[in-house]
Amino acid sequence: MRIFNTLSKNETLIFPTVAKLGFLRGFSSYRNEDPKLNEFVDYLEKLKNYEKSGVPKGAGTNSDDGFDLGRMNRLLERLGNPQSKFKAVHIAGTKGKGSTAAFLSNILREEGYSVGCYTSPHLWSIRERITLGRNGDPISAEAMSCLFHQLKNTLDHSIELENGSISHFEVLTALAFSIFAQENVDIAVIEAGLGGARDATNVFTSSELAASVITTIGEEHLAALGGSLESIAMAKSGIIKHGRPSGSVSACDYDQRVLVIASINVLTRTVQTSKVVLGGPFKPYIERILRDRASSMSSPVLLASDHGKRSTIKGVIVNNGKPCQFVEICGVKLVMLGNHQLQNALSATCASLCLRNQGWKVSDGSIRSGLERTYLLGRSQFLTSEEIQAIGLSGVQVLADGAHTKESAKSLADTIQLTHPDAEVALVVAMANDKDHIAFARQLLSGKKPKVVIVTEVGIAGDHARMTSASLLHNVWIQAALELGIDFTDIGMVVEDECLVEQSVCSSKKVKHTTMLAICSSVEESIKVADRILRRGKMVDSRLIVVTGSLHIVSQALGSLQVLLK
Repeated sequence: MRIFNTLSKNETLIFPTVAKLGFLRGFSSYRNEDPKLNEFVDYLEKLKNYEKSGVPKGAGTNSDDGFDLGRMNRLLERLGNPQSKFKAVHIAGTKGKGSTAAFLSNILREEGYSVGCYTSPHLWSIRERITLGRNGDPISAEAMSCLFHQLKNTLDHSIELENGSISHFEVLTALAFSIFAQENVDIAVIEAGLGGARDATNVFTSSELAASVITTIGEEHLAALGGSLESIAMAKSGIIKHGRPSGSVSACDYDQRVLVIASINVLTRTVQTSKVVLGGPFKPYIERILRDRASSMSSPVLLASDHGKRSTIKGVIVNNGKPCQFVEICGVKLVMLGNHQLQNALSATCASLCLRNQGWKVSDGSIRSGLERTYLLGRSQFLTSEEIQAIGLSGVQVLADGAHTKESAKSLADTIQLTHPDAEVALVVAMANDKDHIAFARQLLSGKKPKVVIVTEVGIAGDHARMTSASLLHNVWIQAALELGIDFTDIGMVVEDECLVEQSVCSSKKVKHTTMLAICSSVEESIKVADRILRRGKMVDSRLIVVTGSLHIVSQALGSLQVLLK
């Protein structure tokens, strides 16, 4: 018996409607906060927000420099320990946490469970971080406002007792757990914010935790997590809790590896006692760190990747103008594009099978349907023809992707090559100041060579403290091009006006055979300039504008689009 059927050559994907997707980050009505949340938003604005200011050195490590997890535990105790009222799956990792949470939440919803899901960050509204019920709708403004007023006295008292040190993220996390308890969810899927060991979400006991999932280990937030891949792995492994192994299996000798082409009965035999899912693939020494932690906790491990045999994407089909990949998981059709999303889907599948072997009802059909219906805005998101027309473009496709690390840039480059191998490509980039800008640029320049790269700037989490200036990014991309030996033409600051764009391009003599580098003052202007530059020169069948560098530039672009669609 297999959970997936083979896709026939003539089969087309029934693209999930927005109402049925179940896990969305608020594309239309959530761009601006509802006035009902004004008091709550003002309250949050007075708290320390590390998404705006950046995370201090060592804050995510299990050391004297780490966040005070005791403070979060004390806050929850004053609120009646809501996290003890439901079972949870806790997900940590450098990349893939949100997507894995989305896949798993939708699998469980397809089975009919009421699921609470807590993720971060959000695109437009804080309500997107908390989704509820069998449909996975964001918490309503009314419910969030009501909850805030219910808990405000306790929050005020806690902030006073903790000398004002309770953070924005801690309050949101406490509210999420409280609403999950009040709504009596069947299970909650919780994404860690930073690291794992000292993260505010790491408050579940072994009996409350149904499974732990660690997706990937990479170098993002390096300083905050100890300065090395090893320290990052140690921090994230802090979500692993004591397990309930059978008598004959230990974490040390539990070494079965899950192949993507495996049938459900093989997977079932592999996960009979597991409570820890490792996504990967990991470097061997990193995997050893994670396994050693699991062994010390007597928690058997299930590895959802294989170093010798990786899964592959079999092809891409287009439905309603959007690409969809079908993959070697016996023909499952994923709307979420790229090999990294294939790995995230497998990690979620393994987590769901761990739950099934603990007695949760999770059918083969729910696994398949949940994976196929999962869709996240800002992750390899192609705009529809209606959306493209709304911003005044035609004959071009627009891809919005929140990639912001070396690894996610590689995944994005692969997706571009997969979906538009013959297209002329324009990149529109803005980033936060705590990211590895040069590694990001190198990775995208190492893939399909873009015709133009336009750098701009956006606020991060509604503030300029972590914003990277366009001039700095401009210099970074020049450096990356020089290092890679890529011939480029710097056309400097460009504005949207058609004549001025033409003048800027024509003033450079080598533009026909080089990648152009430019600066624009806004995301919206950058997209228009990118379109004008792609239209110059020889006629090609396919043109693609890619908006990337952070979820914040994606939020800005999609938010502006939504205003035009109203």
